[in-house]
Amino acid sequence: MGNCVSFQISCDQTMNRMLTFLFSKGYIEKLEENLNYLVKEMKFLMAVKDEVLIKVGREQWLHQQRRPTVQEWLTRVDDAYARFKILVKKLRLEGYFKEVTELPPRPEVVKRPTWGTVGQEEMLETASNRLIDDNVGIMGLHGMGGVGKTTLFKKIHNKFTEISGKFHIVIWIFVSQGANITKVQEDIAQKLHLCGDEWTKKNESDKAAEMQEDVCKEDGCKVAFTTRSEDVCKRMGDHDPMQVKCLKEDQAWELFKLKVGDEQLRREPRIDVLARKVAEKCHGLPLALSVIGETMASKTTVQEWEDAVYVLNRDAAEFSDMENDILPVLKYSYDNLLDDKVRLCFLYCALFPEDGQIDKEGLIEYWICEGFMGEYQVLKRAINKGYGVVSTLIRANLLTAVDTKTVMMHDVVREMALWIASDLGENKENFVVQARVGLHQVPKVKDWKAVKRISLMGNKIEEMTCSSKCSELTTLLLQSNKLEILSGKIIQYMKKLVVLDLSSNINMSGLPGRISELTSLQYLDLSDTRVEQLPVGFQELKKLTHLNLASTSRLCSISGISKLSSSRILKLFGSNVQGDVNLVKELQLLEHLQVLTIDVSTELGLKQILGDQRLVNCIYRLHIHDFQEKPFDLSLLVSMENLRELRSLALNLHYPGLGLLTV
Repeated sequence: MGNCVSFQISCDQTMNRMLTFLFSKGYIEKLEENLNYLVKEMKFLMAVKDEVLIKVGREQWLHQQRRPTVQEWLTRVDDAYARFKILVKKLRLEGYFKEVTELPPRPEVVKRPTWGTVGQEEMLETASNRLIDDNVGIMGLHGMGGVGKTTLFKKIHNKFTEISGKFHIVIWIFVSQGANITKVQEDIAQKLHLCGDEWTKKNESDKAAEMQEDVCKEDGCKVAFTTRSEDVCKRMGDHDPMQVKCLKEDQAWELFKLKVGDEQLRREPRIDVLARKVAEKCHGLPLALSVIGETMASKTTVQEWEDAVYVLNRDAAEFSDMENDILPVLKYSYDNLLDDKVRLCFLYCALFPEDGQIDKEGLIEYWICEGFMGEYQVLKRAINKGYGVVSTLIRANLLTAVDTKTVMMHDVVREMALWIASDLGENKENFVVQARVGLHQVPKVKDWKAVKRISLMGNKIEEMTCSSKCSELTTLLLQSNKLEILSGKIIQYMKKLVVLDLSSNINMSGLPGRISELTSLQYLDLSDTRVEQLPVGFQELKKLTHLNLASTSRLCSISGISKLSSSRILKLFGSNVQGDVNLVKELQLLEHLQVLTIDVSTELGLKQILGDQRLVNCIYRLHIHDFQEKPFDLSLLVSMENLRELRSLALNLHYPGLGLLTV
């Protein structure tokens, strides 16, 4: 009379699932969800064990003998729990590496993302065949902006994935307008893995010779490129270049229909007639057809289509040649945006480098401080509104989504944005934009008083200078340069400055005392700099709402931060400033604070934060470290409803129902 007990659950599989859900690259992600899952799995396993022990005890009381398979399973459960704790500790110890990276093998071809095309099939076949011809060493494609050169070129590039072994390596390089030789050499050298001190010390000629030698070792070396100029093709050595032309009328209509949708065009016969007129104004330019087509896809009445025809006829008629006609055509999508605030947001995107990716979160923070999101009390609502604007611009084909976090602006759309920002070319110094073009000094500007926004990000500028007052300047983007300090003489001219980004200037060690004269400043980014202390005048920035001091490894104190009464966003994550008791007291005085990223190294400081629910709700990123005296109870962090990232180092962690873990 014995009972037979059968089990379908494996304790080894349970442990594996728990490990997978809990740990990822040193971070603890989805804290509450993962920990609850872990506790649930472990409790379930232990509950099953308890049930088995009860049954075994009951049967043994009846003088039944415990089966060997049951005893073996109980032993495995105990062993799994023990191994789980040992494994965590072992992984932590094994995670200290002397070297964590190495040069990757050079891929033969890295496929580039492309979208469907209309009317380019013949050109694609002709260009591909020409390039693989053994008698062709250089091939140029030329055509006006937005005609589809890059899309066509990507498709040619990707065809090499289908021709195994034809080329040992294929290098794709983007050369922006205004880029210098050094910048192009650096990009190519990176793809060829030419680096090190010896390479850095070479001059341009020697670098060119070494790259040529490296490339010419490969048999059948070829160069292919796109440009807007036929002259460039000939200077490069292609005396019979291929021209990428605009689409023929029937091809253009097919592309326009694809973007608008057949159902929309069948809604009313007159819409079909008007749609053909709108398509004609795009002059067969694929980019214009796509942008206008996406815009018109939401227009459902004859009146809306009639208005589109009128607007396009009125603006485009003012320009004589094809190149100039396109900007007014694209401008219709800009004019059709919801309101002036959204239009300002769009123009702002032109401040970023040509063909560069734009981080959505950072872009939206700029917009908020510039006032584009309007007045707000709850920061999260302004942020959500900003994401809505980004989506609007993507749907209007004025921005392109790269992934969930970044977007891009087509170079012709960017040119159109700069053209609009300069009052249709009448005041070109409204926006001074030379981002990531290899500058070593500030470009010459005829009239600094006319400048409203400056973007010189991603260059090698060591000193910011201007020859006269920048009395109208509201935006100054200088991130990722080689600045050591921002001159006080410059600051005195910038009374209207709202946004100042100095991040990633790794040589910058401080700010001038005259920073206090920036009475309109709302956004200041000093992240990834070597700033050691904040000047006394810093506390006078009463309008400052966004302050980013993340990864400032030499900054030890921000005493007096409580005097920045307008602060809404404060980023200290990865800085040398620790969330001790004194800092927490100052943070509690910032009554408008809504986003906080911070490092905490004392239990008392953390307890003080946890004791203030308003402060708890502000925390988006938290780094806890050096808590080694006793186990830290992770359940205390569950109340941080906005916590996106938790990083911990060398901690003894405790969670109810699980026990002690060391990570």
